[in-house]
Amino acid sequence: MSNIKTFPYPVPHAVPIFLAPMAGVSESPFRRLCRAHGADVVVTEFLSAEGIRRENEATLSKLRFSADERTIGVQIFGADPAAMADAAALVTDVFQPEFVDINFGCPVKKVVKRNGGSGCLRDLSLVRDVIKAVSAATHLPVTVKVRSGWNEEMRDPVKIGLVCQDAGARVLTLHARTRTQMYTGKANWDEIAAVAEALDIPVVGNGDIKSPEDVVRMYEHTRASGIMVGRGSFGQPWIFNQARALLDGLPVPETPGVEGRFAVALDHMRMVQEYEVDPDGAAYEFRKHLGWYVKGLFNSADLRKKLHQVTSFSQVEGIFADYLADHSERARVLTGDGERDEVAVDEAA
Repeated sequence: MSNIKTFPYPVPHAVPIFLAPMAGVSESPFRRLCRAHGADVVVTEFLSAEGIRRENEATLSKLRFSADERTIGVQIFGADPAAMADAAALVTDVFQPEFVDINFGCPVKKVVKRNGGSGCLRDLSLVRDVIKAVSAATHLPVTVKVRSGWNEEMRDPVKIGLVCQDAGARVLTLHARTRTQMYTGKANWDEIAAVAEALDIPVVGNGDIKSPEDVVRMYEHTRASGIMVGRGSFGQPWIFNQARALLDGLPVPETPGVEGRFAVALDHMRMVQEYEVDPDGAAYEFRKHLGWYVKGLFNSADLRKKLHQVTSFSQVEGIFADYLADHSERARVLTGDGERDEVAVDEAA
């Protein structure tokens, strides 16, 4: 493939596929699951530099990862260069990921009101100072995740990218929306192409990847060095293996049927059980994943209602078993095309 730029950490393919850092989702069990289903690189959910430097127990617990998650980056956010440097140094010494990623993209109000996340994009000199401070505090590659700008008036992703590169960023991921767009509208893939063309470092494209085919479309449209999948992974971690096959021109693995989907959900659930110290709280938090796994199935509204009421993991297997028994009976009494009742996951997640 032309215009290949070398990543500063191990990647197994010329065009690696990344799992995006997502608060409340990109936790260790989900990262492990996505790695097992073909994600080449994963990144932690974004973590406060202040929480890390103060060694806040809840923050540090989210930094835990296992060997099967590598290649992994730890993503930090904050607007104080000194705090960001301290956090990067601690992460490097104690957790030793493959890279440290700086979040300049989060649009959430409580983050940007302190100039964190995409709030930094209002002041590119601050962006430069943060990158330089973090780079000076670690021997690991420092990477960044940005948006196309704070708003339409300040939308200039090429300028932002060049500032980040000049400050020492080794990889840049662009979510091609502004902060004010949040998650609405369409990601502008033309901007990813322009940044990939302008920068000498690898550029990873992010935004509006909902299916394996979208991964290929983004690569062909932008010639980005890598593709990052965010919400498109919800309830369908097999998107990574399917996208890899499409990129490599190989037969695409089939999308799991009902039983296969439930099996993946249960694998995910068991990983969470092993990882979390509060099983009841973990079961409550896992409800969102259960809803994503069953989205689009026959009578999924009723199934989701039951799953969203679970208070322990032990209840989930029973609900799945009851659904499969009903599904088997329905398939038995229907004619040969009765399986049309089972539809693929709605990929608009």
